[in-house]
Amino acid sequence: MPKIRFHKLAAIVVLIGFAAWMATGEFSSVGSAAADAQKAAEADKAKTPEAGKPNTAQAEPKAAPRTVAVVTPPRKTYARAIRISGLTEADKRAVLATRVAGIIDKLPVSQGQHVKTGDLVLMLAAEEKISNVDNAKQLLAQRKAELDAAERLAKTGNLPKLQLDTARSNLTSAQSMLETAQAELDRNEVKAPFDGVIDRVPVELGSSVMQGGEVATILKLDPVIARGEISERDLRYIKIGEEANVRLVNDQKVTGTVRYISRDASSQTRTFRVEVAIPNADGSIPAGMTAEITLSAEPTDAVLLPRSVVTLGDKGDLGIRAVGGDDKVAFYPIDLVDDTPNGLVLGGIPKDARIIVAGQELVKEGDIVKPVEADQATINKLIGEATAGTQ
Repeated sequence: MPKIRFHKLAAIVVLIGFAAWMATGEFSSVGSAAADAQKAAEADKAKTPEAGKPNTAQAEPKAAPRTVAVVTPPRKTYARAIRISGLTEADKRAVLATRVAGIIDKLPVSQGQHVKTGDLVLMLAAEEKISNVDNAKQLLAQRKAELDAAERLAKTGNLPKLQLDTARSNLTSAQSMLETAQAELDRNEVKAPFDGVIDRVPVELGSSVMQGGEVATILKLDPVIARGEISERDLRYIKIGEEANVRLVNDQKVTGTVRYISRDASSQTRTFRVEVAIPNADGSIPAGMTAEITLSAEPTDAVLLPRSVVTLGDKGDLGIRAVGGDDKVAFYPIDLVDDTPNGLVLGGIPKDARIIVAGQELVKEGDIVKPVEADQATINKLIGEATAGTQ
C-alpha cells in the first residue's frame, strides 16, 4: 500500500513540473534557433567561394590564328568550254504508209538500202486503175488530133467557130480525166519523200495492208544531228554557225556546226534544245548514239586550280575561300570556265586574291588566319590527286 502511494506522488510531481515549463514558453524558441542557425550557415557558405572552383572573372586566353596555305595563281586567257550530254538523231525521219488498202504488188526496197527522192518504195495491185490511165491517155491523144484538124479547117473557113470551141473543150476534159486516173493510180504507190536510207520494212511482198498501214521507215543521216540541252546560264555564250566538237560513246570524235538553238525553254528543266549538224556522207554515225557535245565560247580571263579548292559558301553556292590584305577569310563565287585533266579553270576570282589551297574547310568567312605561301610541290600534289580522282 505504501508502494502505490509513492508512484502516485512521483507522477503528480512530474505533471506539475511540465505545466510550469509550458507556462514559460521556452519550447517555441528551440525550432526558431535551429532555423536561424541554418540560415546563417548558408549565408556564410554563399559568401565563401568553393574550394577548387576556378575564378570565372579572369579572361580566357585568345586562340592563335589558324595557319592556312595560300597561292596567288597566274592568270591566263582560256576559251570557255560548255559540255552537254546528248544523243545523235536523224536529220529527217519519216514513217511511210499507204493511202488506200490493197495487196502489195511491188516492193523494190529492203532494209539498209539507200534511195533517192521519188524512188518507188512500194506499189499495191491496181490493174483496173492502170487500165483507166491507159484509156485516159488514148482519149487525150484522140482529142488532140481532133483539135488540130479543127484548127486547120477553121483557118480555111471550112469549120464554124462553134465546132472549134467544142474541140477545145473536149481536149480539156480529156486532160482532166487523165489527171484523175493518174491520181487514183498514184494512191497505190509509196515513194521516197527525200534522199535517205530505208531503216525498216515491216511488210512482205503479196501481203495485204489496210489504208494508213505502215510499210517502211526512211531516215536521212547526212547530216546526222547531235542534240542536247543547254542551261539558261550558258545560253548567252553560243551562237548559230559556231563550230562544236562531239565525242561519241565509242570514243569517235567528230566536228559539227551549231544549226539550231531553241528560244523556248523546257518547262521541267529550264534548259534549251541545241542541235549540231555533223557531216555523215558514209552513214557511219547512227541515230540514237550517246554523245558529249563541247561548245566553245569567247575566251575569258581565268586561273587554273586544283579541284580540291572548291567549297560551299554559307548560301550553298560553289566558290573558293581566299585571304585579303587584312588576313581575313573571304568567299568568292566561281564561274566554271572549263574542267580539264590538270584542274579546274575558274573565272570570277579577283586578281589580288590569295586563294586558300589547304585548310579552307577549317575556316569561315571573317576569320583571321595566318596565311603561308604554298610551295609548288604542294600545288602539284593537289592537282595530281584531283587528276587521279577523275580517271
